[in-house]
Amino acid sequence: MTDAERQSREEFYENLVWVIDGSAFHRNFDIYHPLPDPDADFAKDLVWAKAKRGMEGANRGIFFRWSEACEEYPGIAKKDVTFGWIHGIDEVRDALEESYRGHHQYHWVRPRKTWFDAACPVYIDFGKGFLARLETYDDSDLQCVRLIDKTKFIQDVMTQVDAHQIAP
Repeated sequence: MTDAERQSREEFYENLVWVIDGSAFHRNFDIYHPLPDPDADFAKDLVWAKAKRGMEGANRGIFFRWSEACEEYPGIAKKDVTFGWIHGIDEVRDALEESYRGHHQYHWVRPRKTWFDAACPVYIDFGKGFLARLETYDDSDLQCVRLIDKTKFIQDVMTQVDAHQIAP
């Protein structure tokens, strides 16, 4: 779908949800380690290294602490933290499991870029029991997916009036 076509449909329908058939590109879409709820207090200090094919450490989950970066560079924006002590996901595993809401890092080889610019929620269906919703994790601008159970999605589609309130 072209950007113009996507924009035209979003402007016409306004309250729209995109569900994309991911079967054509599922081999180019890797879902990696879980992420904690970005609203959890402990998660607000974590800046995750971007996962990508071939980046085994990042794919398993490594992060920096924003507070440590701020000690060296006071006032640094979270999205600019790409240095410091490297921490592994095992350090926060218990808290992560308690706060987990379906967020995961991913890497999409040759992505359909129009979906990143969509004004409406975008879900990818890989033919499994979940949909992968494209999201931005936090103010570090980390792109992530949130895995949503298809049953929950269908229930929300039938009961919610606002497309943005589906599987919040």
